[in-house]
This record gives sequence, structure tokens and C-alpha cells, in this order.
Amino acid sequence: MQKSTTSVLLHKLSFLLLWSLLVLNSCKDDDTKLVPPTEENVYLKESTPITSLSKAQIIQKTGNLSGLVAAYVKNDIKVYKITYKTKNTDGTDITASGALIIPVVAGPVSMISVQHGTITDIGDAPSLFRDGSEGSSFGSLFGSMGYIIAYPDYIGYGASDNLPHPYEHRASLASASLDMLRAAKEYLRGQKEVKWDEKLYVAGYSEGGFATMSLQRKIEEEASSEFNLRASSCGAGAYDKTAFMKHIINDKTDGIAGYNSLYLWVLLTYDNIYKLNKPASYYFTEKYAAKIAASGRNVAIAESFHLALNDSFKKALNDGTDKGFIDAIADNDVYNFKPKTPTQLYHGTKDPLVFFFNSENAYNAMQKLGATNVTFIKVTDGTHSSSILPFLLGTQAFFAETP
Repeated sequence: MQKSTTSVLLHKLSFLLLWSLLVLNSCKDDDTKLVPPTEENVYLKESTPITSLSKAQIIQKTGNLSGLVAAYVKNDIKVYKITYKTKNTDGTDITASGALIIPVVAGPVSMISVQHGTITDIGDAPSLFRDGSEGSSFGSLFGSMGYIIAYPDYIGYGASDNLPHPYEHRASLASASLDMLRAAKEYLRGQKEVKWDEKLYVAGYSEGGFATMSLQRKIEEEASSEFNLRASSCGAGAYDKTAFMKHIINDKTDGIAGYNSLYLWVLLTYDNIYKLNKPASYYFTEKYAAKIAASGRNVAIAESFHLALNDSFKKALNDGTDKGFIDAIADNDVYNFKPKTPTQLYHGTKDPLVFFFNSENAYNAMQKLGATNVTFIKVTDGTHSSSILPFLLGTQAFFAETP
């Protein structure tokens, strides 16, 4: 019995010594010190193979972009669905999921955590890997470039699709994405098909841009000992929620129903998560209140969003008397910090959905705090959709130049 215990202790000591040597080699001249993993999984629950794709299949998946991206496709990939432990917005334990994409390569590779943009169809969750979805097309592309891709579903999709998605909620987007990374780390520790060099990059566009900045800030402030975060690329995110809400409440917007449904989704999400419990008639005019009470965010508002709101609600925000809603909005401002990680911001100057001032305000705030590692790329005349390709190509170059 004593001999068995001694053997186990020696095994653990050998494991820790070997891990320490690997970290020292991978960090080289860095000052980064990572916490050694435990031998038992804390976050990872299950992993399930989804598919394997050849380089030719990956190029086909990129559709209209195939002619532009073919040169970047270097490797076959394997795709897995992983489920993991995280917490819902109320602190209860839940099971979430995401896609883990692994390139078929011989040497060590880095990881990118990609936070997806807005999903209105639960079938587009990254872990379902449906053809035409963001996770399937962009995930395959970046994986084939020779990166491990962690693609969280967030709460409300995949394994947690029985729950409402907390749309544009900073804290839960960050925690669900971070716990996905922790689960991915546990999965990679227990397999031999690819070696992770411990370097992590984060990227996302639109809601994914907001989620990426939220994740970056959470890693830097709470989990820097767990992950060697090397760079962050954020595209067209609504980082300054306070300024964003003031704009759509007071100013004329394009009146596109699809855009307004997203603004409505944010408002209803914050009312629910922060337990404001206001009736729809508090926020919206008689024209829309009963419909929104019955159908939520699915109501079509085909006029400037501010015209759908009650004057009394707008006044309460402008004069500061609705402190609950104002505080809820401010709790989701994510931009006002000094990044420790090289950071790149992309935004189209004519974005009609997530307004350009979000990235401009973020950049200016970071500069005022003394950040010298933040670059702001303005896509001249770019809209929300036309700026995606410059963001993708710029992100690939940025990560390649930031070892």
C-alpha cells in the first residue's frame, strides 16, 4: 500500500516538473507564468466528434469568398462538440457548449477563441456546425490556417438552447467564453492529435466583437495566470452601451425592422436580467406595447426606434430618474479600460447598425488611460456587412505578426 502511494506521488511530481519545463520553453523571453492544469477535469463534460474536412471541402464551405481565401487554406481539420460547466446570469450551474476545431498538423500550434456574431436561428450555433453558418465557414477557414479554434455557443444555444440568450450581456458572454476556453484546455491536455503551444488569441465581430472585448478584459483582470493571451481583434462591437442607448432613444435611426429587433432584444434582455420588471407599456407607445408584451423581440418596428418609445421613458433616461435602467446599461459598458494585450479595433465609418462611435469612443478612452498597444482601423465608407472581409483579413495578418 505504501509503495502504491509513493508511486502516485512520484508520478504527480514528474507530471508537474514536465509541465513546468514545457511552459518555460514556450514562454521563452516572456514574463507570462501559467498555472499548471489539474489532472481531473473541472469544466469539460463531454467531447463528441462532428466531422473531418479536407482542404478542398473547406474552400467549398467558404462560398463566395472561396477565390479570396483559397491561398490561406493549409490543413485538413477535425471538428468536435464539447460541453462544459458554466453559470447562467443568475449564478445557477448550467451546461453550455461550443465547437472545437483542430488542424491536422505535425508541430505545435496556437489557439484562437472566436466569439460569434448575432444568431437569430438556434440552428446556427457553432457546435451544430451547419453549412453556411459563421462557425462552419469562418471556423473552418481559421482552423485550416493552422490554429486550434475554440468557438463558444454562448448561453441560449447548443446544449443550453432551452434558456434565453442573454443578448449583449457583458458578464455572461465573458464567463461563458472563458469557461469554454478552460474546457478546451482540459480537452487538449488529454489528447495526442495536436499540440497547443499555450498561445491564445481572441477575435469576434458585431456581438462577437463586444463578447471578445468582454472576454479580453475578464482574462486580463481575472485569469491572466491561466492563459497566455497574445492579441485581441475586435470588430464593430457595441462597446459603449451608454452612448449607444442615448443615441437610439433620442435620435433618428434608419427604421429598418431587422435592426430595431436587435435594439429591442437588448432592452428586453436588460429588463429581465437586472430584474427591472417593467411592463412593455412603460417603455413603448400604445402602438407597440401590447404586441411586444405578447411576442417579445419578434415585433416588427419599421420606423426610427425612438418613435416607438414613450416620451416618459425617454425623459426618465435623459434626466437620470430611471436609475435602474441607466445602471443596467452602464454595467455593460466594456470599453473603458487599459488593455494589457495588443488590441486591434475595426469598424466601418458608415455602419448603420452598430454605430462607428462605439469603436471611436473605445479607442479614445483607452488612449486616455495610457494604452499604447491599441490600433484603430477605420474601414472608409464601410457598412456593418461590407467591413467583415477587411476585418477577417486584417485579423489574420495581425495574429500572424504578433507571435
